[in-house]
Amino acid sequence: MAPKVLWTCLWLISSGVSAAVSVSGDVRNPGLVELQPGARLLDVMRVAQPNPEGYWLAAAWLRRPLLEEQTRFKAGVLFDLKVLQRTALLLDRPSRAALALRLYEQVSHWPVTGRQVAVLDPVSVEVGFALNSRVADGDSLIYPMRSDVVEVLGAVAEPCRVAYRAMQEARDYLQGCSPLADAEADYLWIIQPDGVTRRVGIAPWNRETGQVPAAGSKILVPVKNDDLSPPIPELNQQLAEFLATQLAGVVP
Repeated sequence: MAPKVLWTCLWLISSGVSAAVSVSGDVRNPGLVELQPGARLLDVMRVAQPNPEGYWLAAAWLRRPLLEEQTRFKAGVLFDLKVLQRTALLLDRPSRAALALRLYEQVSHWPVTGRQVAVLDPVSVEVGFALNSRVADGDSLIYPMRSDVVEVLGAVAEPCRVAYRAMQEARDYLQGCSPLADAEADYLWIIQPDGVTRRVGIAPWNRETGQVPAAGSKILVPVKNDDLSPPIPELNQQLAEFLATQLAGVVP
């Protein structure tokens, strides 16, 4: 072991530090925050000092223990997309098969982040409106800058980025994004910047009003699959949940 590494290890042990959490983005003090045993989110926030005028809704907490679980989850999504492609080919649905292949390639490039859905608003955590959870060595907090777009993905001609409009309904963001004939016409999935997902009815029979994506949200146009045998009923929810692990405003 190199002398410098050995010295660092001995210093950490002697100082009682049990974790080092990385903080980046729109904060006053980015970098590693060294913490005592039992440290929590608020301890990190007090050191890093996120910008009081920052876009806290889009902040992300990345945790190493979630990487393996999310890697398996991603593999399951990719498997279901491959099943969808093969089933569509067998049933002579070439456009559906092509869409499944395109989504397979897109998801393949989305990183496994280890994101933990959590409220990372320092004020809410301090006053007890949000959980002040324990942090662990290797965790990361990211406070991104505000995004002024909403991304539309899934069963559309091409993924598109639409300018965010305050109080605009989720379904209205589809107007410039060309949903495909292979899209499920009755629902959308909204993935808010904090990672919270919700399925929203948009057809005349189930239309939900007041479903407004925040700036930096993602909208998933679901893939129709209930007309196939066998159907894959959980595919779109799984796509939305994996999208929720991505950082707000960023899809490779």
